[in-house]
Amino acid sequence: MNASPETLVTAAGRLLWSAPGAVAPLAPGLRARAAAVLLRMALDQALDAYWQRITPSMTRIGKHRMLCLEWYAGHETARRCRTTWSALSAACHYRTYELPPPPAEIHTRLLEVTDLLAALRDGPDPASATAAGDAGDLV
Repeated sequence: MNASPETLVTAAGRLLWSAPGAVAPLAPGLRARAAAVLLRMALDQALDAYWQRITPSMTRIGKHRMLCLEWYAGHETARRCRTTWSALSAACHYRTYELPPPPAEIHTRLLEVTDLLAALRDGPDPASATAAGDAGDLV
């Protein structure tokens, strides 16, 4: 599947809020969980695209991508990415004795992912990131 992160976010929004008067074949909790999966995929793709621009070798290991994000994208963006990714991961997993995530919570995450896509897209260019990395080597 080669859908862009924006397309995945749009699909998640359609899953969360069906058209007025339309009969939804899935329960709201199932639609919210499916939307969470799409949103996490969108965030992962946005992170891959970000690291592909900055330093392609960073796209290999997911944990390192998140840990190093603060150095390149700033503290606030890195914190928001970690928090959102963790919340979406928790919402994606089915647990027998837990209720599915409420659609309102996933809608909040949808707004956060939309903001993060813009922040990662408008992040530093590779030249400034390389200069920052070189400056860090001197310390």
